[in-house]
Amino acid sequence: MDAATAATATAAAALVWFRKGLRVHDNPALDAARRSAARVYPVFVLDPRYLRPDPAAPSPGSARAGVARVRFLLESLRDLDARLRRLGSRLLVLRAREDVSDAVCAALKDWNIRKLCFESDTEPYALARDKRVTDFAAASGIEVFSPVSHTLFDPAEIIEKNGGRPPLTYQSFVATAGEPPKPVMEEYSELPPIGDTGGYELLPVPKLEELGYGDLSQEYIPPFRGGETEALKRMRESLQDKEWVAKFEKPKGDPSAFLKPATTVLSPYLKFGCLSARYFYHCIQDVYRSTKTHTKPPVSLAGQLLWRDFFYTVSFGTPNFDQMEGNKICKQVC
Repeated sequence: MDAATAATATAAAALVWFRKGLRVHDNPALDAARRSAARVYPVFVLDPRYLRPDPAAPSPGSARAGVARVRFLLESLRDLDARLRRLGSRLLVLRAREDVSDAVCAALKDWNIRKLCFESDTEPYALARDKRVTDFAAASGIEVFSPVSHTLFDPAEIIEKNGGRPPLTYQSFVATAGEPPKPVMEEYSELPPIGDTGGYELLPVPKLEELGYGDLSQEYIPPFRGGETEALKRMRESLQDKEWVAKFEKPKGDPSAFLKPATTVLSPYLKFGCLSARYFYHCIQDVYRSTKTHTKPPVSLAGQLLWRDFFYTVSFGTPNFDQMEGNKICKQVC
């Protein structure tokens, strides 16, 4: 790369598209954007597919997301915005009319983005959505960086190592996978500034009432607040009890325990990416190294994260995994 090209690349703008991965720590997409661009646009697009209330839904909320899930998401977005602001940036919240990919493509064009960074997502809806965006980016000469950071491993790599098919037992998955990569935990005190956003309406993270949930916003509020800050706090509090971590055995937990849960209650934080699975895994390993003995997978605490990756890999590598018809690993019941 000559000096002129290098200068142009450095001065270019990057867009970080948040979907899951709602965190600053161990965020390879955010890290790549800040390293490669003079201006960085952190963006989250409100998706009506999940956020539009539906009175006919079987539980309060939309047809695809209950009110508790939507509340947790909004709390996570507010926390992410606060953490970005401490780094001299902010979360740019856009609202899609129908298709999220249309909103992202419009922002790429209007803000003259030269690099798009987002965490890879293996779910069918996300794959179709992301292909529309990456096709637009390719046609527009926009570089795309989409690292795997929602899971411990890259499901595609596991399937390739296993001869082109997903491991269908936990034991074969663990044997194939090996040790997870280390998290990207470099500390930094600031992010590049946001560039000009033109005439875009940049929304604050909305409240439940503003999304049309009305009285549902005042229904029972669970004690588990969304966001990276709460996720890291809960993880550290759980790992402080090294004896509990070392002796953790999933089948022996009490599923009815509520005020003092028998597990870490970190699942929702992992689902939304408020907590990095890789960071959590390696923090557990640090505890194991400080104890004489500890439980082993599949029942150990680290083993639960491996279960999570196992099912992500099987679902990614099995067409029609979410249904009976056309699913070759599902018993066909006529």
